[in-house]
Amino acid sequence: MTEQNLSHTWEADKSNPETCRKLREALRAVRDPEIGTDIIQLGLIRDIRLGQDRVTIVMILTTPYCPFGPAMLEAARRKAEETLGIPAKVELGKEIWDQSMIEGGSGLDWGLY
Repeated sequence: MTEQNLSHTWEADKSNPETCRKLREALRAVRDPEIGTDIIQLGLIRDIRLGQDRVTIVMILTTPYCPFGPAMLEAARRKAEETLGIPAKVELGKEIWDQSMIEGGSGLDWGLY
């Protein structure tokens, strides 16, 4: 298992590791309602960029037509704002999700593939 699979590294990890740790833990409260797993464990948060007065989150979905996608994107935005106290923007990433993005590679244990 690669280090990236165990803990995905974001751009902001380099300059603000403590802030990223705090945000990573807070975003664990946002769950995919169909799978029942948090967006961090699923590897849906692909990048975090911290500016002076805004955080930008790049997030993907497990499927392009996820019926809960808009709600999960909004929940991630709200959780980031609540945690960091600054405005947050969530961008939908272009990557296609696959089981290798799951934290710890535990997707096979869930019967997803």
